[in-house]
Amino acid sequence: MDMDKVVCSCMNVTNGMIRDAVKSGAKTLEEVQDATGAGTVCGACLDDVKRLVEEFCSE
Repeated sequence: MDMDKVVCSCMNVTNGMIRDAVKSGAKTLEEVQDATGAGTVCGACLDDVKRLVEEFCSE
């Protein structure tokens, strides 16, 4: 997985930033949103962000 790929273009959040938020203790979509801002503007990336949170939480 490309950790530099932008998932949320509104907030310029990458896969790696979501992974880092999960590794720092964020375990839900809402906690990752609070930590990164991903999915908090237009919402178009919410499905992708949620999938990534679930994937990184299971590592």
